[in-house]
Amino acid sequence: MPGRLLLIWRLLIRGLRRHRTENVLLLVAITAATATLTLGLTLNELVTRPYERTRVATAGPDLVVEPGFPGPQALDALAPLTTMAGVTDHSGPYPLAFLALTARDTTVRVVVEGRDGTPAAVDRPAVTDGTWVRPGGVVVERTFADALGIHVGDMVSVDGHPLHVVGFAVTAARPVYPQVRWHLPGSNLVDKGGLVWVDHRDIATLAGKQRLSYTLNLTLVDREAGARVVDPSGSDLRYRGWIFRSARDIAESSGRQNSQAETALVVGSWLLTGLAVVGVAGIVAGRVIARRRRVGLLKAVGAGPAVIAAVHLAEYLVIGLAAAGAGLAIGWFTAPLLFRPSAGFVGSVGMNPPLRVVVTATVFALAIAVAATLGPVLRAAATSTVQALADAPTPPRRRRWTIWLSRRLPTALLIGVRINARRPHRARLVTVNTLISTAALAAVLTILAQDDDPLNLGYSELPDPRNERTLQAMLIVAGVACFLALLNTIVSTWTAVLDTRHPLAVARALGATPAQAGLGLAVAQLLPAVPGVAAGIPFGIGLYLFFDGERYPPASWTVTAACGLLFAVAAVTAIPALVAARRPVAEAL
Repeated sequence: MPGRLLLIWRLLIRGLRRHRTENVLLLVAITAATATLTLGLTLNELVTRPYERTRVATAGPDLVVEPGFPGPQALDALAPLTTMAGVTDHSGPYPLAFLALTARDTTVRVVVEGRDGTPAAVDRPAVTDGTWVRPGGVVVERTFADALGIHVGDMVSVDGHPLHVVGFAVTAARPVYPQVRWHLPGSNLVDKGGLVWVDHRDIATLAGKQRLSYTLNLTLVDREAGARVVDPSGSDLRYRGWIFRSARDIAESSGRQNSQAETALVVGSWLLTGLAVVGVAGIVAGRVIARRRRVGLLKAVGAGPAVIAAVHLAEYLVIGLAAAGAGLAIGWFTAPLLFRPSAGFVGSVGMNPPLRVVVTATVFALAIAVAATLGPVLRAAATSTVQALADAPTPPRRRRWTIWLSRRLPTALLIGVRINARRPHRARLVTVNTLISTAALAAVLTILAQDDDPLNLGYSELPDPRNERTLQAMLIVAGVACFLALLNTIVSTWTAVLDTRHPLAVARALGATPAQAGLGLAVAQLLPAVPGVAAGIPFGIGLYLFFDGERYPPASWTVTAACGLLFAVAAVTAIPALVAARRPVAEAL
């Protein structure tokens, strides 16, 4: 047993040293797969848990209460709530006014909240830019500021009163723009709008003749109790028309702003995982092809199938572990730079990924390495010694009609068809690779073709931030898909060059020119890409329309995308194929 372990160790070290290019490609492929998974997990953290992080950072309330009537009587009605059983802390009541804000010739509804400069025990909005409220200034909720395109130092007006923008902030006491629940005083009919804070001494002037409403923030013993703390039966007539917003209600309302983007990232992560597995499988197939003769030599000197499988799997597992660490770091730190779920949330994920993300990424990297290698390795280990030393490819099936057709094909096309007939597994990987990448691009084209329904904010219309975040998420998926598809195409071309050195040399010895041999190798990669592109266009369009939308992209868009993808495949494969085909025949044979 120690002798076998020593043999496996020496062969492992020798393989890592002698096949550096192949090892680097495999490392990059598994790293890309692990980074893709980690990216998806991190983006999910950013999308599904931003409110909780914001709530912790801003001392968010467990319950927000607004009486169903304005004026001084609202203050009298809120006063007993601060000392009720089950309430541990509070802030406010703070005055509210439901007005209109004008910035850059755009007028929209706005909820104005009066605050002072003293930090509150509950609901301390986190200032992200500039400073907190002061007389004559206004602090704008960050998502609202992004939608209006305003900056710190700009001048805005609230119901005709000019104010300087002194800062931006985020809060957990109200849903993010545009779901801030703007309503007329004493009404429960809510509309979309934005949120700003002003100095409490200015709000009466801004409100003018409008009677001020009030809001109270409460911290509860039972954080899930919600309005039951105030109205246990839910039918107390004293609270008819009041607005109660629990932390869960605010989180759900804010989370709906990212629901479409979350769906796009979840579906996209599956597509990207498929691309990553295709890339690893292509590299493994090339490595097993290149080392089939080595398997025969090991068998000839007495190594059994278990030793041969252990030699190969050990190398892949070492590379998988290294790729897991690199992919985890890349995915975790890249996600916040690529996607921000909402400017109204605290979007940091921290320096250290959670243990479940580390374990998932590591297991995933090792699973890809094992899953992609187990089949080819076991088949190679089960191959007889004579067959392994002969290194014979899968013989193509010969039929009369294929022979008749092959006689009439151009030389380059004939060489490409025969290469794919020899290695059908590689051709299928090329088809899957182009299908997934084409589907991602087709989905992006479909969302671009949809009508962008703007938000009606009372006086003006602005783009819906949900659509913008969904498009951003899909562009991330499409960009990563194109990168992985490019990597997979390079790997597939490298595998084909490695596998067809002898067949191409024989073809050239029988009269084919280097150009015909090189074009034949490029055609071998292009032919299986055609059905992948043809199937990927309707698949991507249907996938997007299944979740949302109703308009198809123009035919000119899809045709251009399909031709562009095929041209990219041809360009990526033609150059290395032509270079490989110019190798001297005698040297190759």
